[in-house]
Amino acid sequence: MPYYVGVDLGATNLRAAVANDDATVLATDKRPTPRGPTGIQVTEAVLDAVRAACEDAGVTPAEVRAAGIGSIGPLDLAEGTIDGPANLPDSVGTVPLVGPISNLIDSERVHLHNDTVAGVIGERFHADSNPDDMAYVTISSGIGAGVAVDGEVLEGWDGNAGELGHMLVDPQGRRTCGCGRDGHWEAYCSGNNIPEYARMLAEEDRGVETALPLDDADFSAKHVFEHAGTDEFASHVVDQVGFWNAMGVTNLVQSYAPLVVYVGGAVALNNPDQVLAPIREYIDESVFNNVPEIRLTSLGDDVVLHGAVASAITGGTGERTR
Repeated sequence: MPYYVGVDLGATNLRAAVANDDATVLATDKRPTPRGPTGIQVTEAVLDAVRAACEDAGVTPAEVRAAGIGSIGPLDLAEGTIDGPANLPDSVGTVPLVGPISNLIDSERVHLHNDTVAGVIGERFHADSNPDDMAYVTISSGIGAGVAVDGEVLEGWDGNAGELGHMLVDPQGRRTCGCGRDGHWEAYCSGNNIPEYARMLAEEDRGVETALPLDDADFSAKHVFEHAGTDEFASHVVDQVGFWNAMGVTNLVQSYAPLVVYVGGAVALNNPDQVLAPIREYIDESVFNNVPEIRLTSLGDDVVLHGAVASAITGGTGERTR
């Protein structure tokens, strides 16, 4: 029986899975993503996770036919590496992935994708039918999107298509993104940036009364969503976040005309109604052409991992033979 490996490499955690040829996951391994000191430590952690998942599945790495990787970026597809990931320390630099995993499983069939591209591959593979025009958007510690058009998964020449979180949505540039540029979608709506956006809005309205612990070092997006509905200011923040999310999704829809947009990531999964309802409301008014369905991801927190496995099985397309 052929076996396949999937890897989900995030800035916080990394996971590896071993699956059979119908994408049934046999074993997984999860561990924190090393913070360095260099990219080699990240590579070694990925290899250790793959070895551990193989061991739990009773499979040797040599029995693995192919592997798929869904990773934070930016990617260098020509070298099979990550090149200076934005949400890891600068010292991490380059993270080799394709070469080391290829050596481990003794196969050249190793497919590297941006994590949101892996997400759309996973959604396409596991859908009831293979939708040719669709998108996957993650709203988590960062924001990104994967897109399929006319049955082709869009990756870009260097693998970095889909970095829609770095789309300019606020021409005033009131918030600086983690990448160092101003006015990006991610600077307002990602889990890491919602607390700072709330503080900015509170500073603009100096007389605001709110139960949000704005001055607490542990203040997080979770507090904002928990207080929305009972706290007027928290509700205002959620509404503003919803507006920026809808603007980002509208731009995606106008650019690629998907029939369905799946939304995932921790912020969306933990607050599905508060995140998706504003997008559906605003997008109905703002999209010029076809208004797509806006759905919560069907694959939960495992969407990138399932996409990586699907990439290994299908050679990176997500198109499933039925």
